[in-house]
Amino acid sequence: MNLRNIRIVYAKELLDLLRDRRTIISMVVVPIILMPAIMISVATISARSVGQARQEIPKVMVIGGKDSPDTLHGLESLKTLQLVPASADYTNLISDKKIRAAVEIPSGFEQDVRLERPPKVRIYIYEGEMKSMFAAEAIEQFFRNRKDAVVSNRLAAARLPTSTLNPFDISRANVAPPQKVSGNIVGMILPYLVIIMCMTGSIYPSIDLTAGEKERGTIETLLTSPANRTHLVLGKCLIVMTMSLFTALVSLASNGVAISIMNRTLFASSKHSPLMFSVEPSSLLAVAVLMVPLAVFFAALMVAIGLYSRSSKEAQSYLQPMLILTVVPAMAAALPGVELNTRFALIPVLNVSLLSKEVLSGTYHLHYMVLVFASMCVYAAIAIFAAVAAFKRETVLFRT
Repeated sequence: MNLRNIRIVYAKELLDLLRDRRTIISMVVVPIILMPAIMISVATISARSVGQARQEIPKVMVIGGKDSPDTLHGLESLKTLQLVPASADYTNLISDKKIRAAVEIPSGFEQDVRLERPPKVRIYIYEGEMKSMFAAEAIEQFFRNRKDAVVSNRLAAARLPTSTLNPFDISRANVAPPQKVSGNIVGMILPYLVIIMCMTGSIYPSIDLTAGEKERGTIETLLTSPANRTHLVLGKCLIVMTMSLFTALVSLASNGVAISIMNRTLFASSKHSPLMFSVEPSSLLAVAVLMVPLAVFFAALMVAIGLYSRSSKEAQSYLQPMLILTVVPAMAAALPGVELNTRFALIPVLNVSLLSKEVLSGTYHLHYMVLVFASMCVYAAIAIFAAVAAFKRETVLFRT
């Protein structure tokens, strides 16, 4: 194999791509500026929205309760709720967000409580709507407090200690260090972003170096060069891999900076988000190493698809569905209950996503790391072989 010819093809294609403004946008602007800006903006807006929703005093409707004056007075005295007049159309009012919740107090509520006939209080909410859920929490807390007071009074009347109903306590203790906890959360998001950027970073170069060559009529000139077709394909795959890997690494670094910025500005001052996101540099380095065979796999696969296409437009129609197919396994790290095992370690993209999550959380399974890296190298080799085979076929190069 003549490395000099591969190097010449690589340098020539790299120079051509760097002269194209679209390459700079896809490699620099999107991963360095756009993606971190989106992350910081979404996190900031989400934190502010939750904070504002918690500070808002929700409008709540009380249905019934006229024969339970103590309960009704207790609800009216709450500063965290704003009671509105009862209406038969409360379900539509909740659905239209004109009120946040409604609580139905059954007839004879307080009397039934005194007679030890447990009544049932029903709370109507807009399931999944944040402000409605906060209103429901406030109502539930009010009735829990009243229930505890009733129980305490009954125990006192029977001359029993309150510990009668609480023979033992249950508590949770987090044994994982803060870095593992925050790394696990970051590991649900960061692998997806990096894999997608690795994929998108190779789309435009692969199209330009294959179908673009056909449209410009330069593929014939390239075939007359002293370099054989294997060297030409390897040079093109290397340049696409470089673009893909550069985009992924830049995205990894820029998102790391974005996390640091959110730690210093957003989460450091938030009362409801005491967790500080942090990722070990060694974990980021391990994820970067995992991206190498993935980038080679994407590059060779897209070069093969681009060579088969008649035009850039046709190549885009083939490669865009590939992006959609990549999104599903890339999101696996964010799905609850999906963990890395031997079977998943052999599925391309999915294995990198799940292993990256483990690595970012500070868990290093050496056998899985070897298995994932080796399997991705095998898939990358198969993709390179397919690209070389396609480039050697005249019927593929000159499809009309």
